Amino acid sequence: MHIFYTPDITQNTYTLNEEESKHCVRVLRLSTGAVVNLVDGIGGFYTAEIIADHPKKVVLSILNVERAFHKRNHYLHIAVAPTKNIDRLEWFLEKATELGIDEITPIITDRSERRVVKEDRLNKVITSAIKQSIKAYHPKLNEATSFDDFLKLPFDGEQLIAHCIDNSEKKFISEQVVPHQKYLILIGPEGDFTPEEVDLALNKGFKPLTLGENRLRTETAALSVCFEINYLNR
Repeated sequence: MHIFYTPDITQNTYTLNEEESKHCVRVLRLSTGAVVNLVDGIGGFYTAEIIADHPKKVVLSILNVERAFHKRNHYLHIAVAPTKNIDRLEWFLEKATELGIDEITPIITDRSERRVVKEDRLNKVITSAIKQSIKAYHPKLNEATSFDDFLKLPFDGEQLIAHCIDNSEKKFISEQVVPHQKYLILIGPEGDFTPEEVDLALNKGFKPLTLGENRLRTETAALSVCFEINYLNR
């Protein structure tokens, strides 16, 4: 199954950009009459036929469209501190997209080792992952923002913060979330959130979350949360 990401599709025909056209004709060796699939990132899954196979301008005719393709019954937003090694953040984005996630925000905390991220590069990782895993929804990647500024943003749903500070009130995800809701979960840097950041989040209504006794890397903790939320909403 050959899938192309076409977020600007609006008509019954669609022309791939030069890069995708070259990939279609030169790499995949597809020609006129071949049937491919398209996803628009907002739930549309299209079946299309190639009607012109120029390597700079492949034209497709839409044969069928499914709306809300594999729409999930919940909404997951993970705000995570970018890892020092950008490859590890990219790994998280790829795997989280495959599992199912709706929104990601890189948050810059007091102990963050990386304070700048290139959203264009990270979005390419996400786009590749939705095509690989046949997803019709493209997760939203927000610009990096400071932890304090992020907490000022409104969110309608369940809010949790995972941290390593000893706290008898911390509970597992399964003890706190109600299925089929909206979830916002904060994941800190390798050195964890500071006590002041945890207190600030708790005062904003976030519930303290434990991910168990194992010490997890940032990207592992974030992916663990993604997996469990999806499992609880299966």
